[in-house]
Amino acid sequence: MRTLCILGSTGSIGTQALDVVRRSPDRFKVVGLAAGQSHELLIGQIREFMPPLVAIADEVAAAELKRALGGVRAVEILSGPDATEALARNSDADMVLNAMVGAVGLAPSLAALQTGKILALANKESLVVGGELIMDLVKGEPDRLVPVDSEHSGLSQCLRGERREDLKRVIITASGGPFRGWSRTELAKASVRDALAHPTWNMGPKITIDSATLMNKGLEVIEAHYLFRLDYRQIDVVVHPESIVHAIAEFADGSMVAQMAAPDMRLPIQLALAHPDRLPTGIRPLDLAKVGRLSFEPLDRDAFPAVDLAYRAGRMGVTYPAVLNAANEVAVMAFLEGKIRLIQIPEVVAAVLDEHEAPRAVSEVALQRADMWARGRAAEVIESL
Repeated sequence: MRTLCILGSTGSIGTQALDVVRRSPDRFKVVGLAAGQSHELLIGQIREFMPPLVAIADEVAAAELKRALGGVRAVEILSGPDATEALARNSDADMVLNAMVGAVGLAPSLAALQTGKILALANKESLVVGGELIMDLVKGEPDRLVPVDSEHSGLSQCLRGERREDLKRVIITASGGPFRGWSRTELAKASVRDALAHPTWNMGPKITIDSATLMNKGLEVIEAHYLFRLDYRQIDVVVHPESIVHAIAEFADGSMVAQMAAPDMRLPIQLALAHPDRLPTGIRPLDLAKVGRLSFEPLDRDAFPAVDLAYRAGRMGVTYPAVLNAANEVAVMAFLEGKIRLIQIPEVVAAVLDEHEAPRAVSEVALQRADMWARGRAAEVIESL
């Protein structure tokens, strides 16, 4: 039985991970849960799984949670901005599933790896912001970092048993989001409601907006660079509306290996939680005859410039990916609040990247400073718009 600590347990990935646990109670035991402020859902999760440690970032929500669980003595509740990092560091878990959203997920990821735990990573930003720090912690122990994103889970399956010197390139697929086929002129009129209507995946608002701008694909390109030790020239993106093929590996002889599955995040989640085993539970099998056809399209880089911004930041390295991510987080929130248009999100990010002056080396302090500067500068750019 594997003991689990789930960070972001009330979000989309976290709730689906707990569904995987329910389906295989003989394989998993939850020993830690963390949430930001959704204490009502967290109460039900605590009563069901009875983890000895719980973290909640919001102090008011934590106080309400303690009152609601007054009769439950077996659960210790940590609170405050560092509570999730403390949970990742101090829990008795074999594996930490980081399903948090945003750069705040980096510190708990580092804490989990520093204390010898396996990190199942759904928090893109941990690698985008702190890829060098994360990879330093798993040198010689690659199995301690397990991807949860469907694309990277797919790539890891495509590359199982293959010699790295035979690999030519990898292809990450994108559904195209709700605006596939839209021109830049049409995108200028896109509403928040339009952007949140993803045709394939059910995700939280931030990730859904990233899917609408295709910034999520850009972040996944940076993730793939670190996870699979690839040069950016070896990573391509192609639009695949059916979301059946999640990743493709092309080899030196021209052959390709693709990973296919129904678009259900529980599959990559359970692959990560049970790694390296496969579980025969809960996922609808594909009926290829019913699917009928699979289609692929080139990425429209003019309409969706966010992907190239990510390539640019990734190639520049140092703190540029952290700046890309921070500016994007601020711009996405501004769009959700109606302050800017969808097409202005990459414009804000580009403006902040243009002004950034990176230090010579990466450290936690350098990343924190770059993150803080980028957020402040992005806010100023948005105000000027």
